[in-house]
Amino acid sequence: MDKKRLVIAIPASVISDTPHLREKTSKVGLIGRAAAIFRVDEIIVYRDNPREKQSADLDLIATLLSYMETPQYLRKRLFKIEPRLQYAGILPPLRTPHHPVNRRAKDLRAGEYVEGLVLSSAKEGLLVDVGVEFPALLRDKQHEIGARLTLQVIRAGDGVEVQAANRGDVPDYWGWVVTVERGSLRSVLEHVKADLVVGTSRKGSEFTGLAEKLAGKWRAAKSILVLFGAPSRGLHEIAGDEGWQLSELVDFVANTIPCQGTETIRTEEAVFASLAILNVWFGF
Repeated sequence: MDKKRLVIAIPASVISDTPHLREKTSKVGLIGRAAAIFRVDEIIVYRDNPREKQSADLDLIATLLSYMETPQYLRKRLFKIEPRLQYAGILPPLRTPHHPVNRRAKDLRAGEYVEGLVLSSAKEGLLVDVGVEFPALLRDKQHEIGARLTLQVIRAGDGVEVQAANRGDVPDYWGWVVTVERGSLRSVLEHVKADLVVGTSRKGSEFTGLAEKLAGKWRAAKSILVLFGAPSRGLHEIAGDEGWQLSELVDFVANTIPCQGTETIRTEEAVFASLAILNVWFGF
């Protein structure tokens, strides 16, 4: 199966109806877990209310998602202590391949990939923290101190040596990147330029009726964007407030939870449900 790039877009107001930072953090944690389980490559957080800047919510969601995606051994180096991370301890662990637990140098194997952070310059190159008891050597001085890098181990054991690698070359799932879109939902669509755009909405067509037609587009697409609306305003309302119709730019609008038993479905619930259904039908 060809590797596809899967992108999801979530609204800033996903946390607007939750007053306490602890609960906001918990909500973002659920979205992050869903993204990791279903191998999402990018999470876009977009401004969904044209009457508000939503800067605080955009930045909070992005910060929490970025922190969550960062391997534990790099978090203290990449994130300062700040109020937004007060409850970061309740974020669920990802346990993805780039989040090893209690690994030591003897556990590394030549050819495997790791995430690292450049610590300092040395005579032979750069010293990099790769999550073991001593720094690894990167024989390449073109990277800045403090830079986070995807690396491949070329020598393991008493002296670990690594080389720079492209994130896209890693065969395992390697987490997501976070993008903040401060413009609008339409701006997301214009900037991503995905081969296939799927919106999720209670007002959409039942998924089972779209599945066969969607399957052909899914197989042909190299990049797929899945859109999610806000707790109190769906994608149709968000697009309408921006002055356009969802059908103009979205290929399919699917109701992935027909006959729902609740009046509303929270965005974090819709992310889990929709990605699960898409995964069962098409695979990621």
